[in-house]
Amino acid sequence: MTLFKPTTLAAAVALAAPLLAQAQAAASATPRPIKAVVITMFGPEAEGWFQPLKLDERIQVPGLSPDYPEIRCNTDDVCLLTTGMGHANAAASTLALAMDPRFDFTRSYFLIAGIAGIDPQQGTLGTAAWARWLIDFGIAHEIDAREMPKGWATGYYGLLTKRPGEKPKFEYRTEAARLDEALLQKALALTRQLPLQDSPAAAAYRSKYKEPAARAKPTVTQCDTLGGDTWWHGHRLGQHARDWTKLLSDGQATYCTTQQEDNATYNALERAAAAGKVNLKRLAVLRAGSNFDRPHPGQTAHQSLTASSTGGTGGFVPALQNLQIVGGALVQDIVRAWPQWREGVPQP
Repeated sequence: MTLFKPTTLAAAVALAAPLLAQAQAAASATPRPIKAVVITMFGPEAEGWFQPLKLDERIQVPGLSPDYPEIRCNTDDVCLLTTGMGHANAAASTLALAMDPRFDFTRSYFLIAGIAGIDPQQGTLGTAAWARWLIDFGIAHEIDAREMPKGWATGYYGLLTKRPGEKPKFEYRTEAARLDEALLQKALALTRQLPLQDSPAAAAYRSKYKEPAARAKPTVTQCDTLGGDTWWHGHRLGQHARDWTKLLSDGQATYCTTQQEDNATYNALERAAAAGKVNLKRLAVLRAGSNFDRPHPGQTAHQSLTASSTGGTGGFVPALQNLQIVGGALVQDIVRAWPQWREGVPQP
């Protein structure tokens, strides 16, 4: 048996002592109460919030995406998380932050704020849409359209069902979620009349569409969001998106925006809520249209999909700006009237 020499043991103790002290201090420290958390998915969505909210404090959080390993906070106890794109990144990063013992999120409000594709029947480039329903588009059977049974309108249908149009059982428990109505109505009341940003390129591009909502200037609206990691496109898949949203919500939801992350983020917060870490009723979801989900007359689905939102459609910049304008109004009201918001959503 090999024994440590006294000098070696003493050196080891001396080396470990500061680390042990830090761990004990972290465990015993009172968690920092956070008023609001803005959840973005990638860098450009996050950057527009830094200066308006003065998010100058950087805090490393174990378990976040290696691309975005820190949150940004301010002196008003508002923080911003960037999860990384897609279901897996969103769920992992959100849960990592929610379970961090240094923070108290039990009274925090969470705002998902991201860009999305938009249905031209419901809005246009730059439209900011508050969601009531989150619908998962990816949990389904798929038969290639070239091999699907005759008479079917689509090769997509619910798991463990036999054909399109049959509502599946929610075996995964993440297929659909309805957000808190009081928070939704308060967000709409605070933001519905806000003037939004636009661009000449976006105005020119939307003029090619026939739908009145697509041709109009961007506004704040309420319609629902569909999440899935496949970047789908076109009229047929767009109609399936409308039908799927109605099917999974028993006709209550209206498909509007398409994105990747929101059901995964919701599920992560739901797990944290089950652990007593967050209040799931304090989640709001805002998506702004940066591109249409289907082509305009005379354009193919592929041409529409590859039309750059930063150039061709002109929707990328106003969508990012409007996320901050609209979502920022909610966050600022939470901070300004925190004594009321702390106890619950104030009346609209």
